[in-house]
Order: sequence, then structure tokens, then C-alpha cells
Amino acid sequence: MITSKENSEHYFWGDKCSGWHLVKTESLSIIEELMPPNTQEKEHYHQHAQQFFRILKGTATFEVANKLIQVPAGSGIHIPSGTRHRIKNDQSENLEFLVISQPNTRGDRIEDPA
Repeated sequence: MITSKENSEHYFWGDKCSGWHLVKTESLSIIEELMPPNTQEKEHYHQHAQQFFRILKGTATFEVANKLIQVPAGSGIHIPSGTRHRIKNDQSENLEFLVISQPNTRGDRIEDPA
């Protein structure tokens, strides 16, 4: 089946951020996400899943192991399992990206208690 945002499961997360499950299996997750300007996720890590973020539009700011990394459209970043990270959109335009997780991150996300 051909997959797009229009025929995929949609969900909201964080502060007005959106995600579309393009592939959702136990061994693989591919999500297209949209983050409005001035949004971010909570810092976290995954015990088992590795992730690859491919930026489609905008510039993402990643905090990876306490280092800030700018990732422009057309580029990507690999986050190995066990690595503390978060993505931010500190730009004035929407940030659109793919996040590919192997295996699926369901139940695998660890955040510090707030």
C-alpha cells in the first residue's frame, strides 16, 4: 500500500506538535512529524531503540548528550540507543521531519521524573 500523511494514523504530542505513523510495527517505526516554531520535546533516551531523524523542512536543533547540534533540511542525524537527546524547533517556521526507530519505541522511552 502507498502510504502518506493523508492515509496514516495521526496523533498530537507536546505543545501542538503532530505525528503521522507511516510504518508502525514492533520492529520498525517511521513517523512524519511537524513541530511549530518554538516547540521542543522533553529530554529522554531509549533503552533499546536507535533512531534516525531526517529533516524535510526547516532546521532542527538537537540536544544530544548535552551538546547542541543544528541539522538543516536535507540532512539527518543518527541517535544510538541509550543516548540522551531531544529535538527543538527554535526557528520561525514549521519543522518537518521523519523519525525512523528500530525497534519501535513503544514503552522504551525513559525520561527523568520532573
